Amino acid sequence: MLTDVPGLTVGHATDEAVKTGVTVARFPGGWTAAVDVRGGGPGVRETAALSPENSFAKLHALTLSGGSVFGLAAADAVTTALSQAGEGFQLRPQTHPTPIVGGAVLYDLANDGDKAWGDAPPYRRLGREAFEALDTTFALGAVGAGRGARAGVVQGGLGSASLHLGDGLVVGALVAVNSVGSVYMPDGETFWAWPFEIDGEFGGRTPSGPAGAIEPLPDGSRLAGLGRLNPGTNTTLAVVAVNADLGPGECQRLAIMAQDGLSRAIRPAHTPFDGDVVFAAASGAVALGEEGRQIILARLGAAAGDCLARAIARGVHAANG
Repeated sequence: MLTDVPGLTVGHATDEAVKTGVTVARFPGGWTAAVDVRGGGPGVRETAALSPENSFAKLHALTLSGGSVFGLAAADAVTTALSQAGEGFQLRPQTHPTPIVGGAVLYDLANDGDKAWGDAPPYRRLGREAFEALDTTFALGAVGAGRGARAGVVQGGLGSASLHLGDGLVVGALVAVNSVGSVYMPDGETFWAWPFEIDGEFGGRTPSGPAGAIEPLPDGSRLAGLGRLNPGTNTTLAVVAVNADLGPGECQRLAIMAQDGLSRAIRPAHTPFDGDVVFAAASGAVALGEEGRQIILARLGAAAGDCLARAIARGVHAANG
């Protein structure tokens, strides 16, 4: 789970009537962070602030939300709650602390939930509820940001996974899967991520024959019939975290490498119809030093990609029973 990285907490809020939700991850004190956007239709907040060349490449919290652009309001509630708790940059004395709260949204407006919210979309409320639910344990599946999601033609979901690399290093991933691509091989039961599975965490099924990865867009006609082949209607939102002392540029490399986890678990990924985005954050608790630093960063990035692939399969597996 993402919260196996020490210091992290995660909370969900789910609205069953609207069939949507919000997931919040908190990085106490502000963790060094970066973001990599690969999809063709992203909906994001504070991604420019996390560019390595800028002054505030720190992340105090992250909101993943349904609701498309309306879901960005979830981050407003979290920003206010953190500031009231004294979290954030104190730019001048006697002013409000200003936390950096990243955000990313997925499109779930076309499901059969009640979207007649008038001038009061539920996402600010859900953001506050998710913040109040922060804990080191949290549910997977059709909860929080994964409640209204779809993965190809099946129910999407919220997944998480982690890996201990030794020497005190821990890597974790959290993902909301709402992809146009399929997470399943042509048999419809084996996950593309099966080689990375640990201890049967998403069913333990292995291929019974050749992969048959010939059709470039599985279930294309069904996706078209569901209105999924439109820009911005799909997205996979993720965050990877480590407890190493990475700088902003190294976090950027971590996010870039972690994006490969999407390609390992979803086929196709990074399409014009998706808004795929991966945030990366580092607590700095474990000092790396300079000798062998790039080798360690490469291991962390490879592990982040593997964890993200596993998290994708875990989330869809949990959402579909």
